[in-house]
Amino acid sequence: MNQKIAPISPFTAAIRLPGDKSISHRYGMFTALAEGSSTIHNYSSGEDCHSTLGAMKTLGAEITVDGTTVHVKGCGKEGLREASSAIDCGNSGTTMRLLSGILAGQPFTSELVGDESLSRRPMQRVMDPLRQMGAQLEARDGRFPPLKIQGSKLQAIQYATPMASAQVKSCVLLAGLFADGETTVIEPVKTRDHTELALREFGADIQVTGKEIRVRGGNTLTGRELQVPSDLSSAAFFLAATMLVPGSSLQISGVGLNPSRTALLDFLVSMGANIRIVNLNQVNGEMVGDLMVQYGKLQGGVIEKDMTALLIDEIPILSVLGAASEKGLILRNAGELRIKETDRISAMAKTLRLLGAEVEEFEDGYAIQPVKQFRAGKFPSFGDHRIAMSMAIAAIAADGESEIEEAECASISFPEFYATLESLRA
Repeated sequence: MNQKIAPISPFTAAIRLPGDKSISHRYGMFTALAEGSSTIHNYSSGEDCHSTLGAMKTLGAEITVDGTTVHVKGCGKEGLREASSAIDCGNSGTTMRLLSGILAGQPFTSELVGDESLSRRPMQRVMDPLRQMGAQLEARDGRFPPLKIQGSKLQAIQYATPMASAQVKSCVLLAGLFADGETTVIEPVKTRDHTELALREFGADIQVTGKEIRVRGGNTLTGRELQVPSDLSSAAFFLAATMLVPGSSLQISGVGLNPSRTALLDFLVSMGANIRIVNLNQVNGEMVGDLMVQYGKLQGGVIEKDMTALLIDEIPILSVLGAASEKGLILRNAGELRIKETDRISAMAKTLRLLGAEVEEFEDGYAIQPVKQFRAGKFPSFGDHRIAMSMAIAAIAADGESEIEEAECASISFPEFYATLESLRA
């Protein structure tokens, strides 16, 4: 499905966005592992997060979905059952990598499969530590899905992650729930800590000291009443929309503002964005607040080193803002983007050029020269939800009507995206 997007006039609006994807994935898994019943409010509507629910149902959890409210009767950590067929993770790398840690500690064999895109994404980074803990894993060509896991009694390890990855960290910590002793993960750069906060909320024995996280096996998780905050990564697109349309202002309510994620806001402010946080409070261990943003000229910036890891998911939309800024944007140390849903470095360089920007591509990033007026056109999404949504936001500031190819891929993370974007016209 292609989506036509016309330019938008200045707007003043207030919106609320779907639940945070990272937190929804974790709540979906942890409620299934918990003793007793749980209710999750504002669960993400994205297909990826529902792949997680489907996987946990296959493993024995009783799950019912009523809109964005999810009711879960947990199995307990020892109560998962062997799936009768391969567990389908869809397009969700988060589902496959985190679930691998859980399945490594089970007394049965599991097979994880995914769609064509996920089947091209390497899994060796989680296979290595799980093997060190005692699990047996097999993969196509030694690294790609399908992923076959022979669970076993696990041994605690101390593992220094070779790259900054919240998914790898989370996989090892989840395996640590089933291991004898205390499992320690040491990160090169502190990554988002939704797993640590959620495990603590469910009653796990988890300690954090700087970049070192320790979890003790054998704890019981207990069911909870949970509220998922709105997704900051989804909010990034609408913050950007406001910054691209002169005279606009926007309020986004109930957004998750976990300090490990707010590097996005820090970077936008460093570019010159006019953003305020109001009504800040804490819910289930997560910080939540409202974002107020007004249009203002952006100066540009540099994303490199530790900042790259903190902004990795938002780089497509930040690249669009860089192209619209006064001085452009430089991205380095982002080789990880070449193994996302598509090669995001190459794909974004191509689409930014279609907008009229000059882009010099590097192996680990690119340099974007600013363009005064985006050119309308027909933009490929490469089947990547973040690229589709980023180009749709660019299109609202173009010099005519544009078209996004394979636009439906946005539903992987944000099914309501186009409807929300159109609501700004009102």
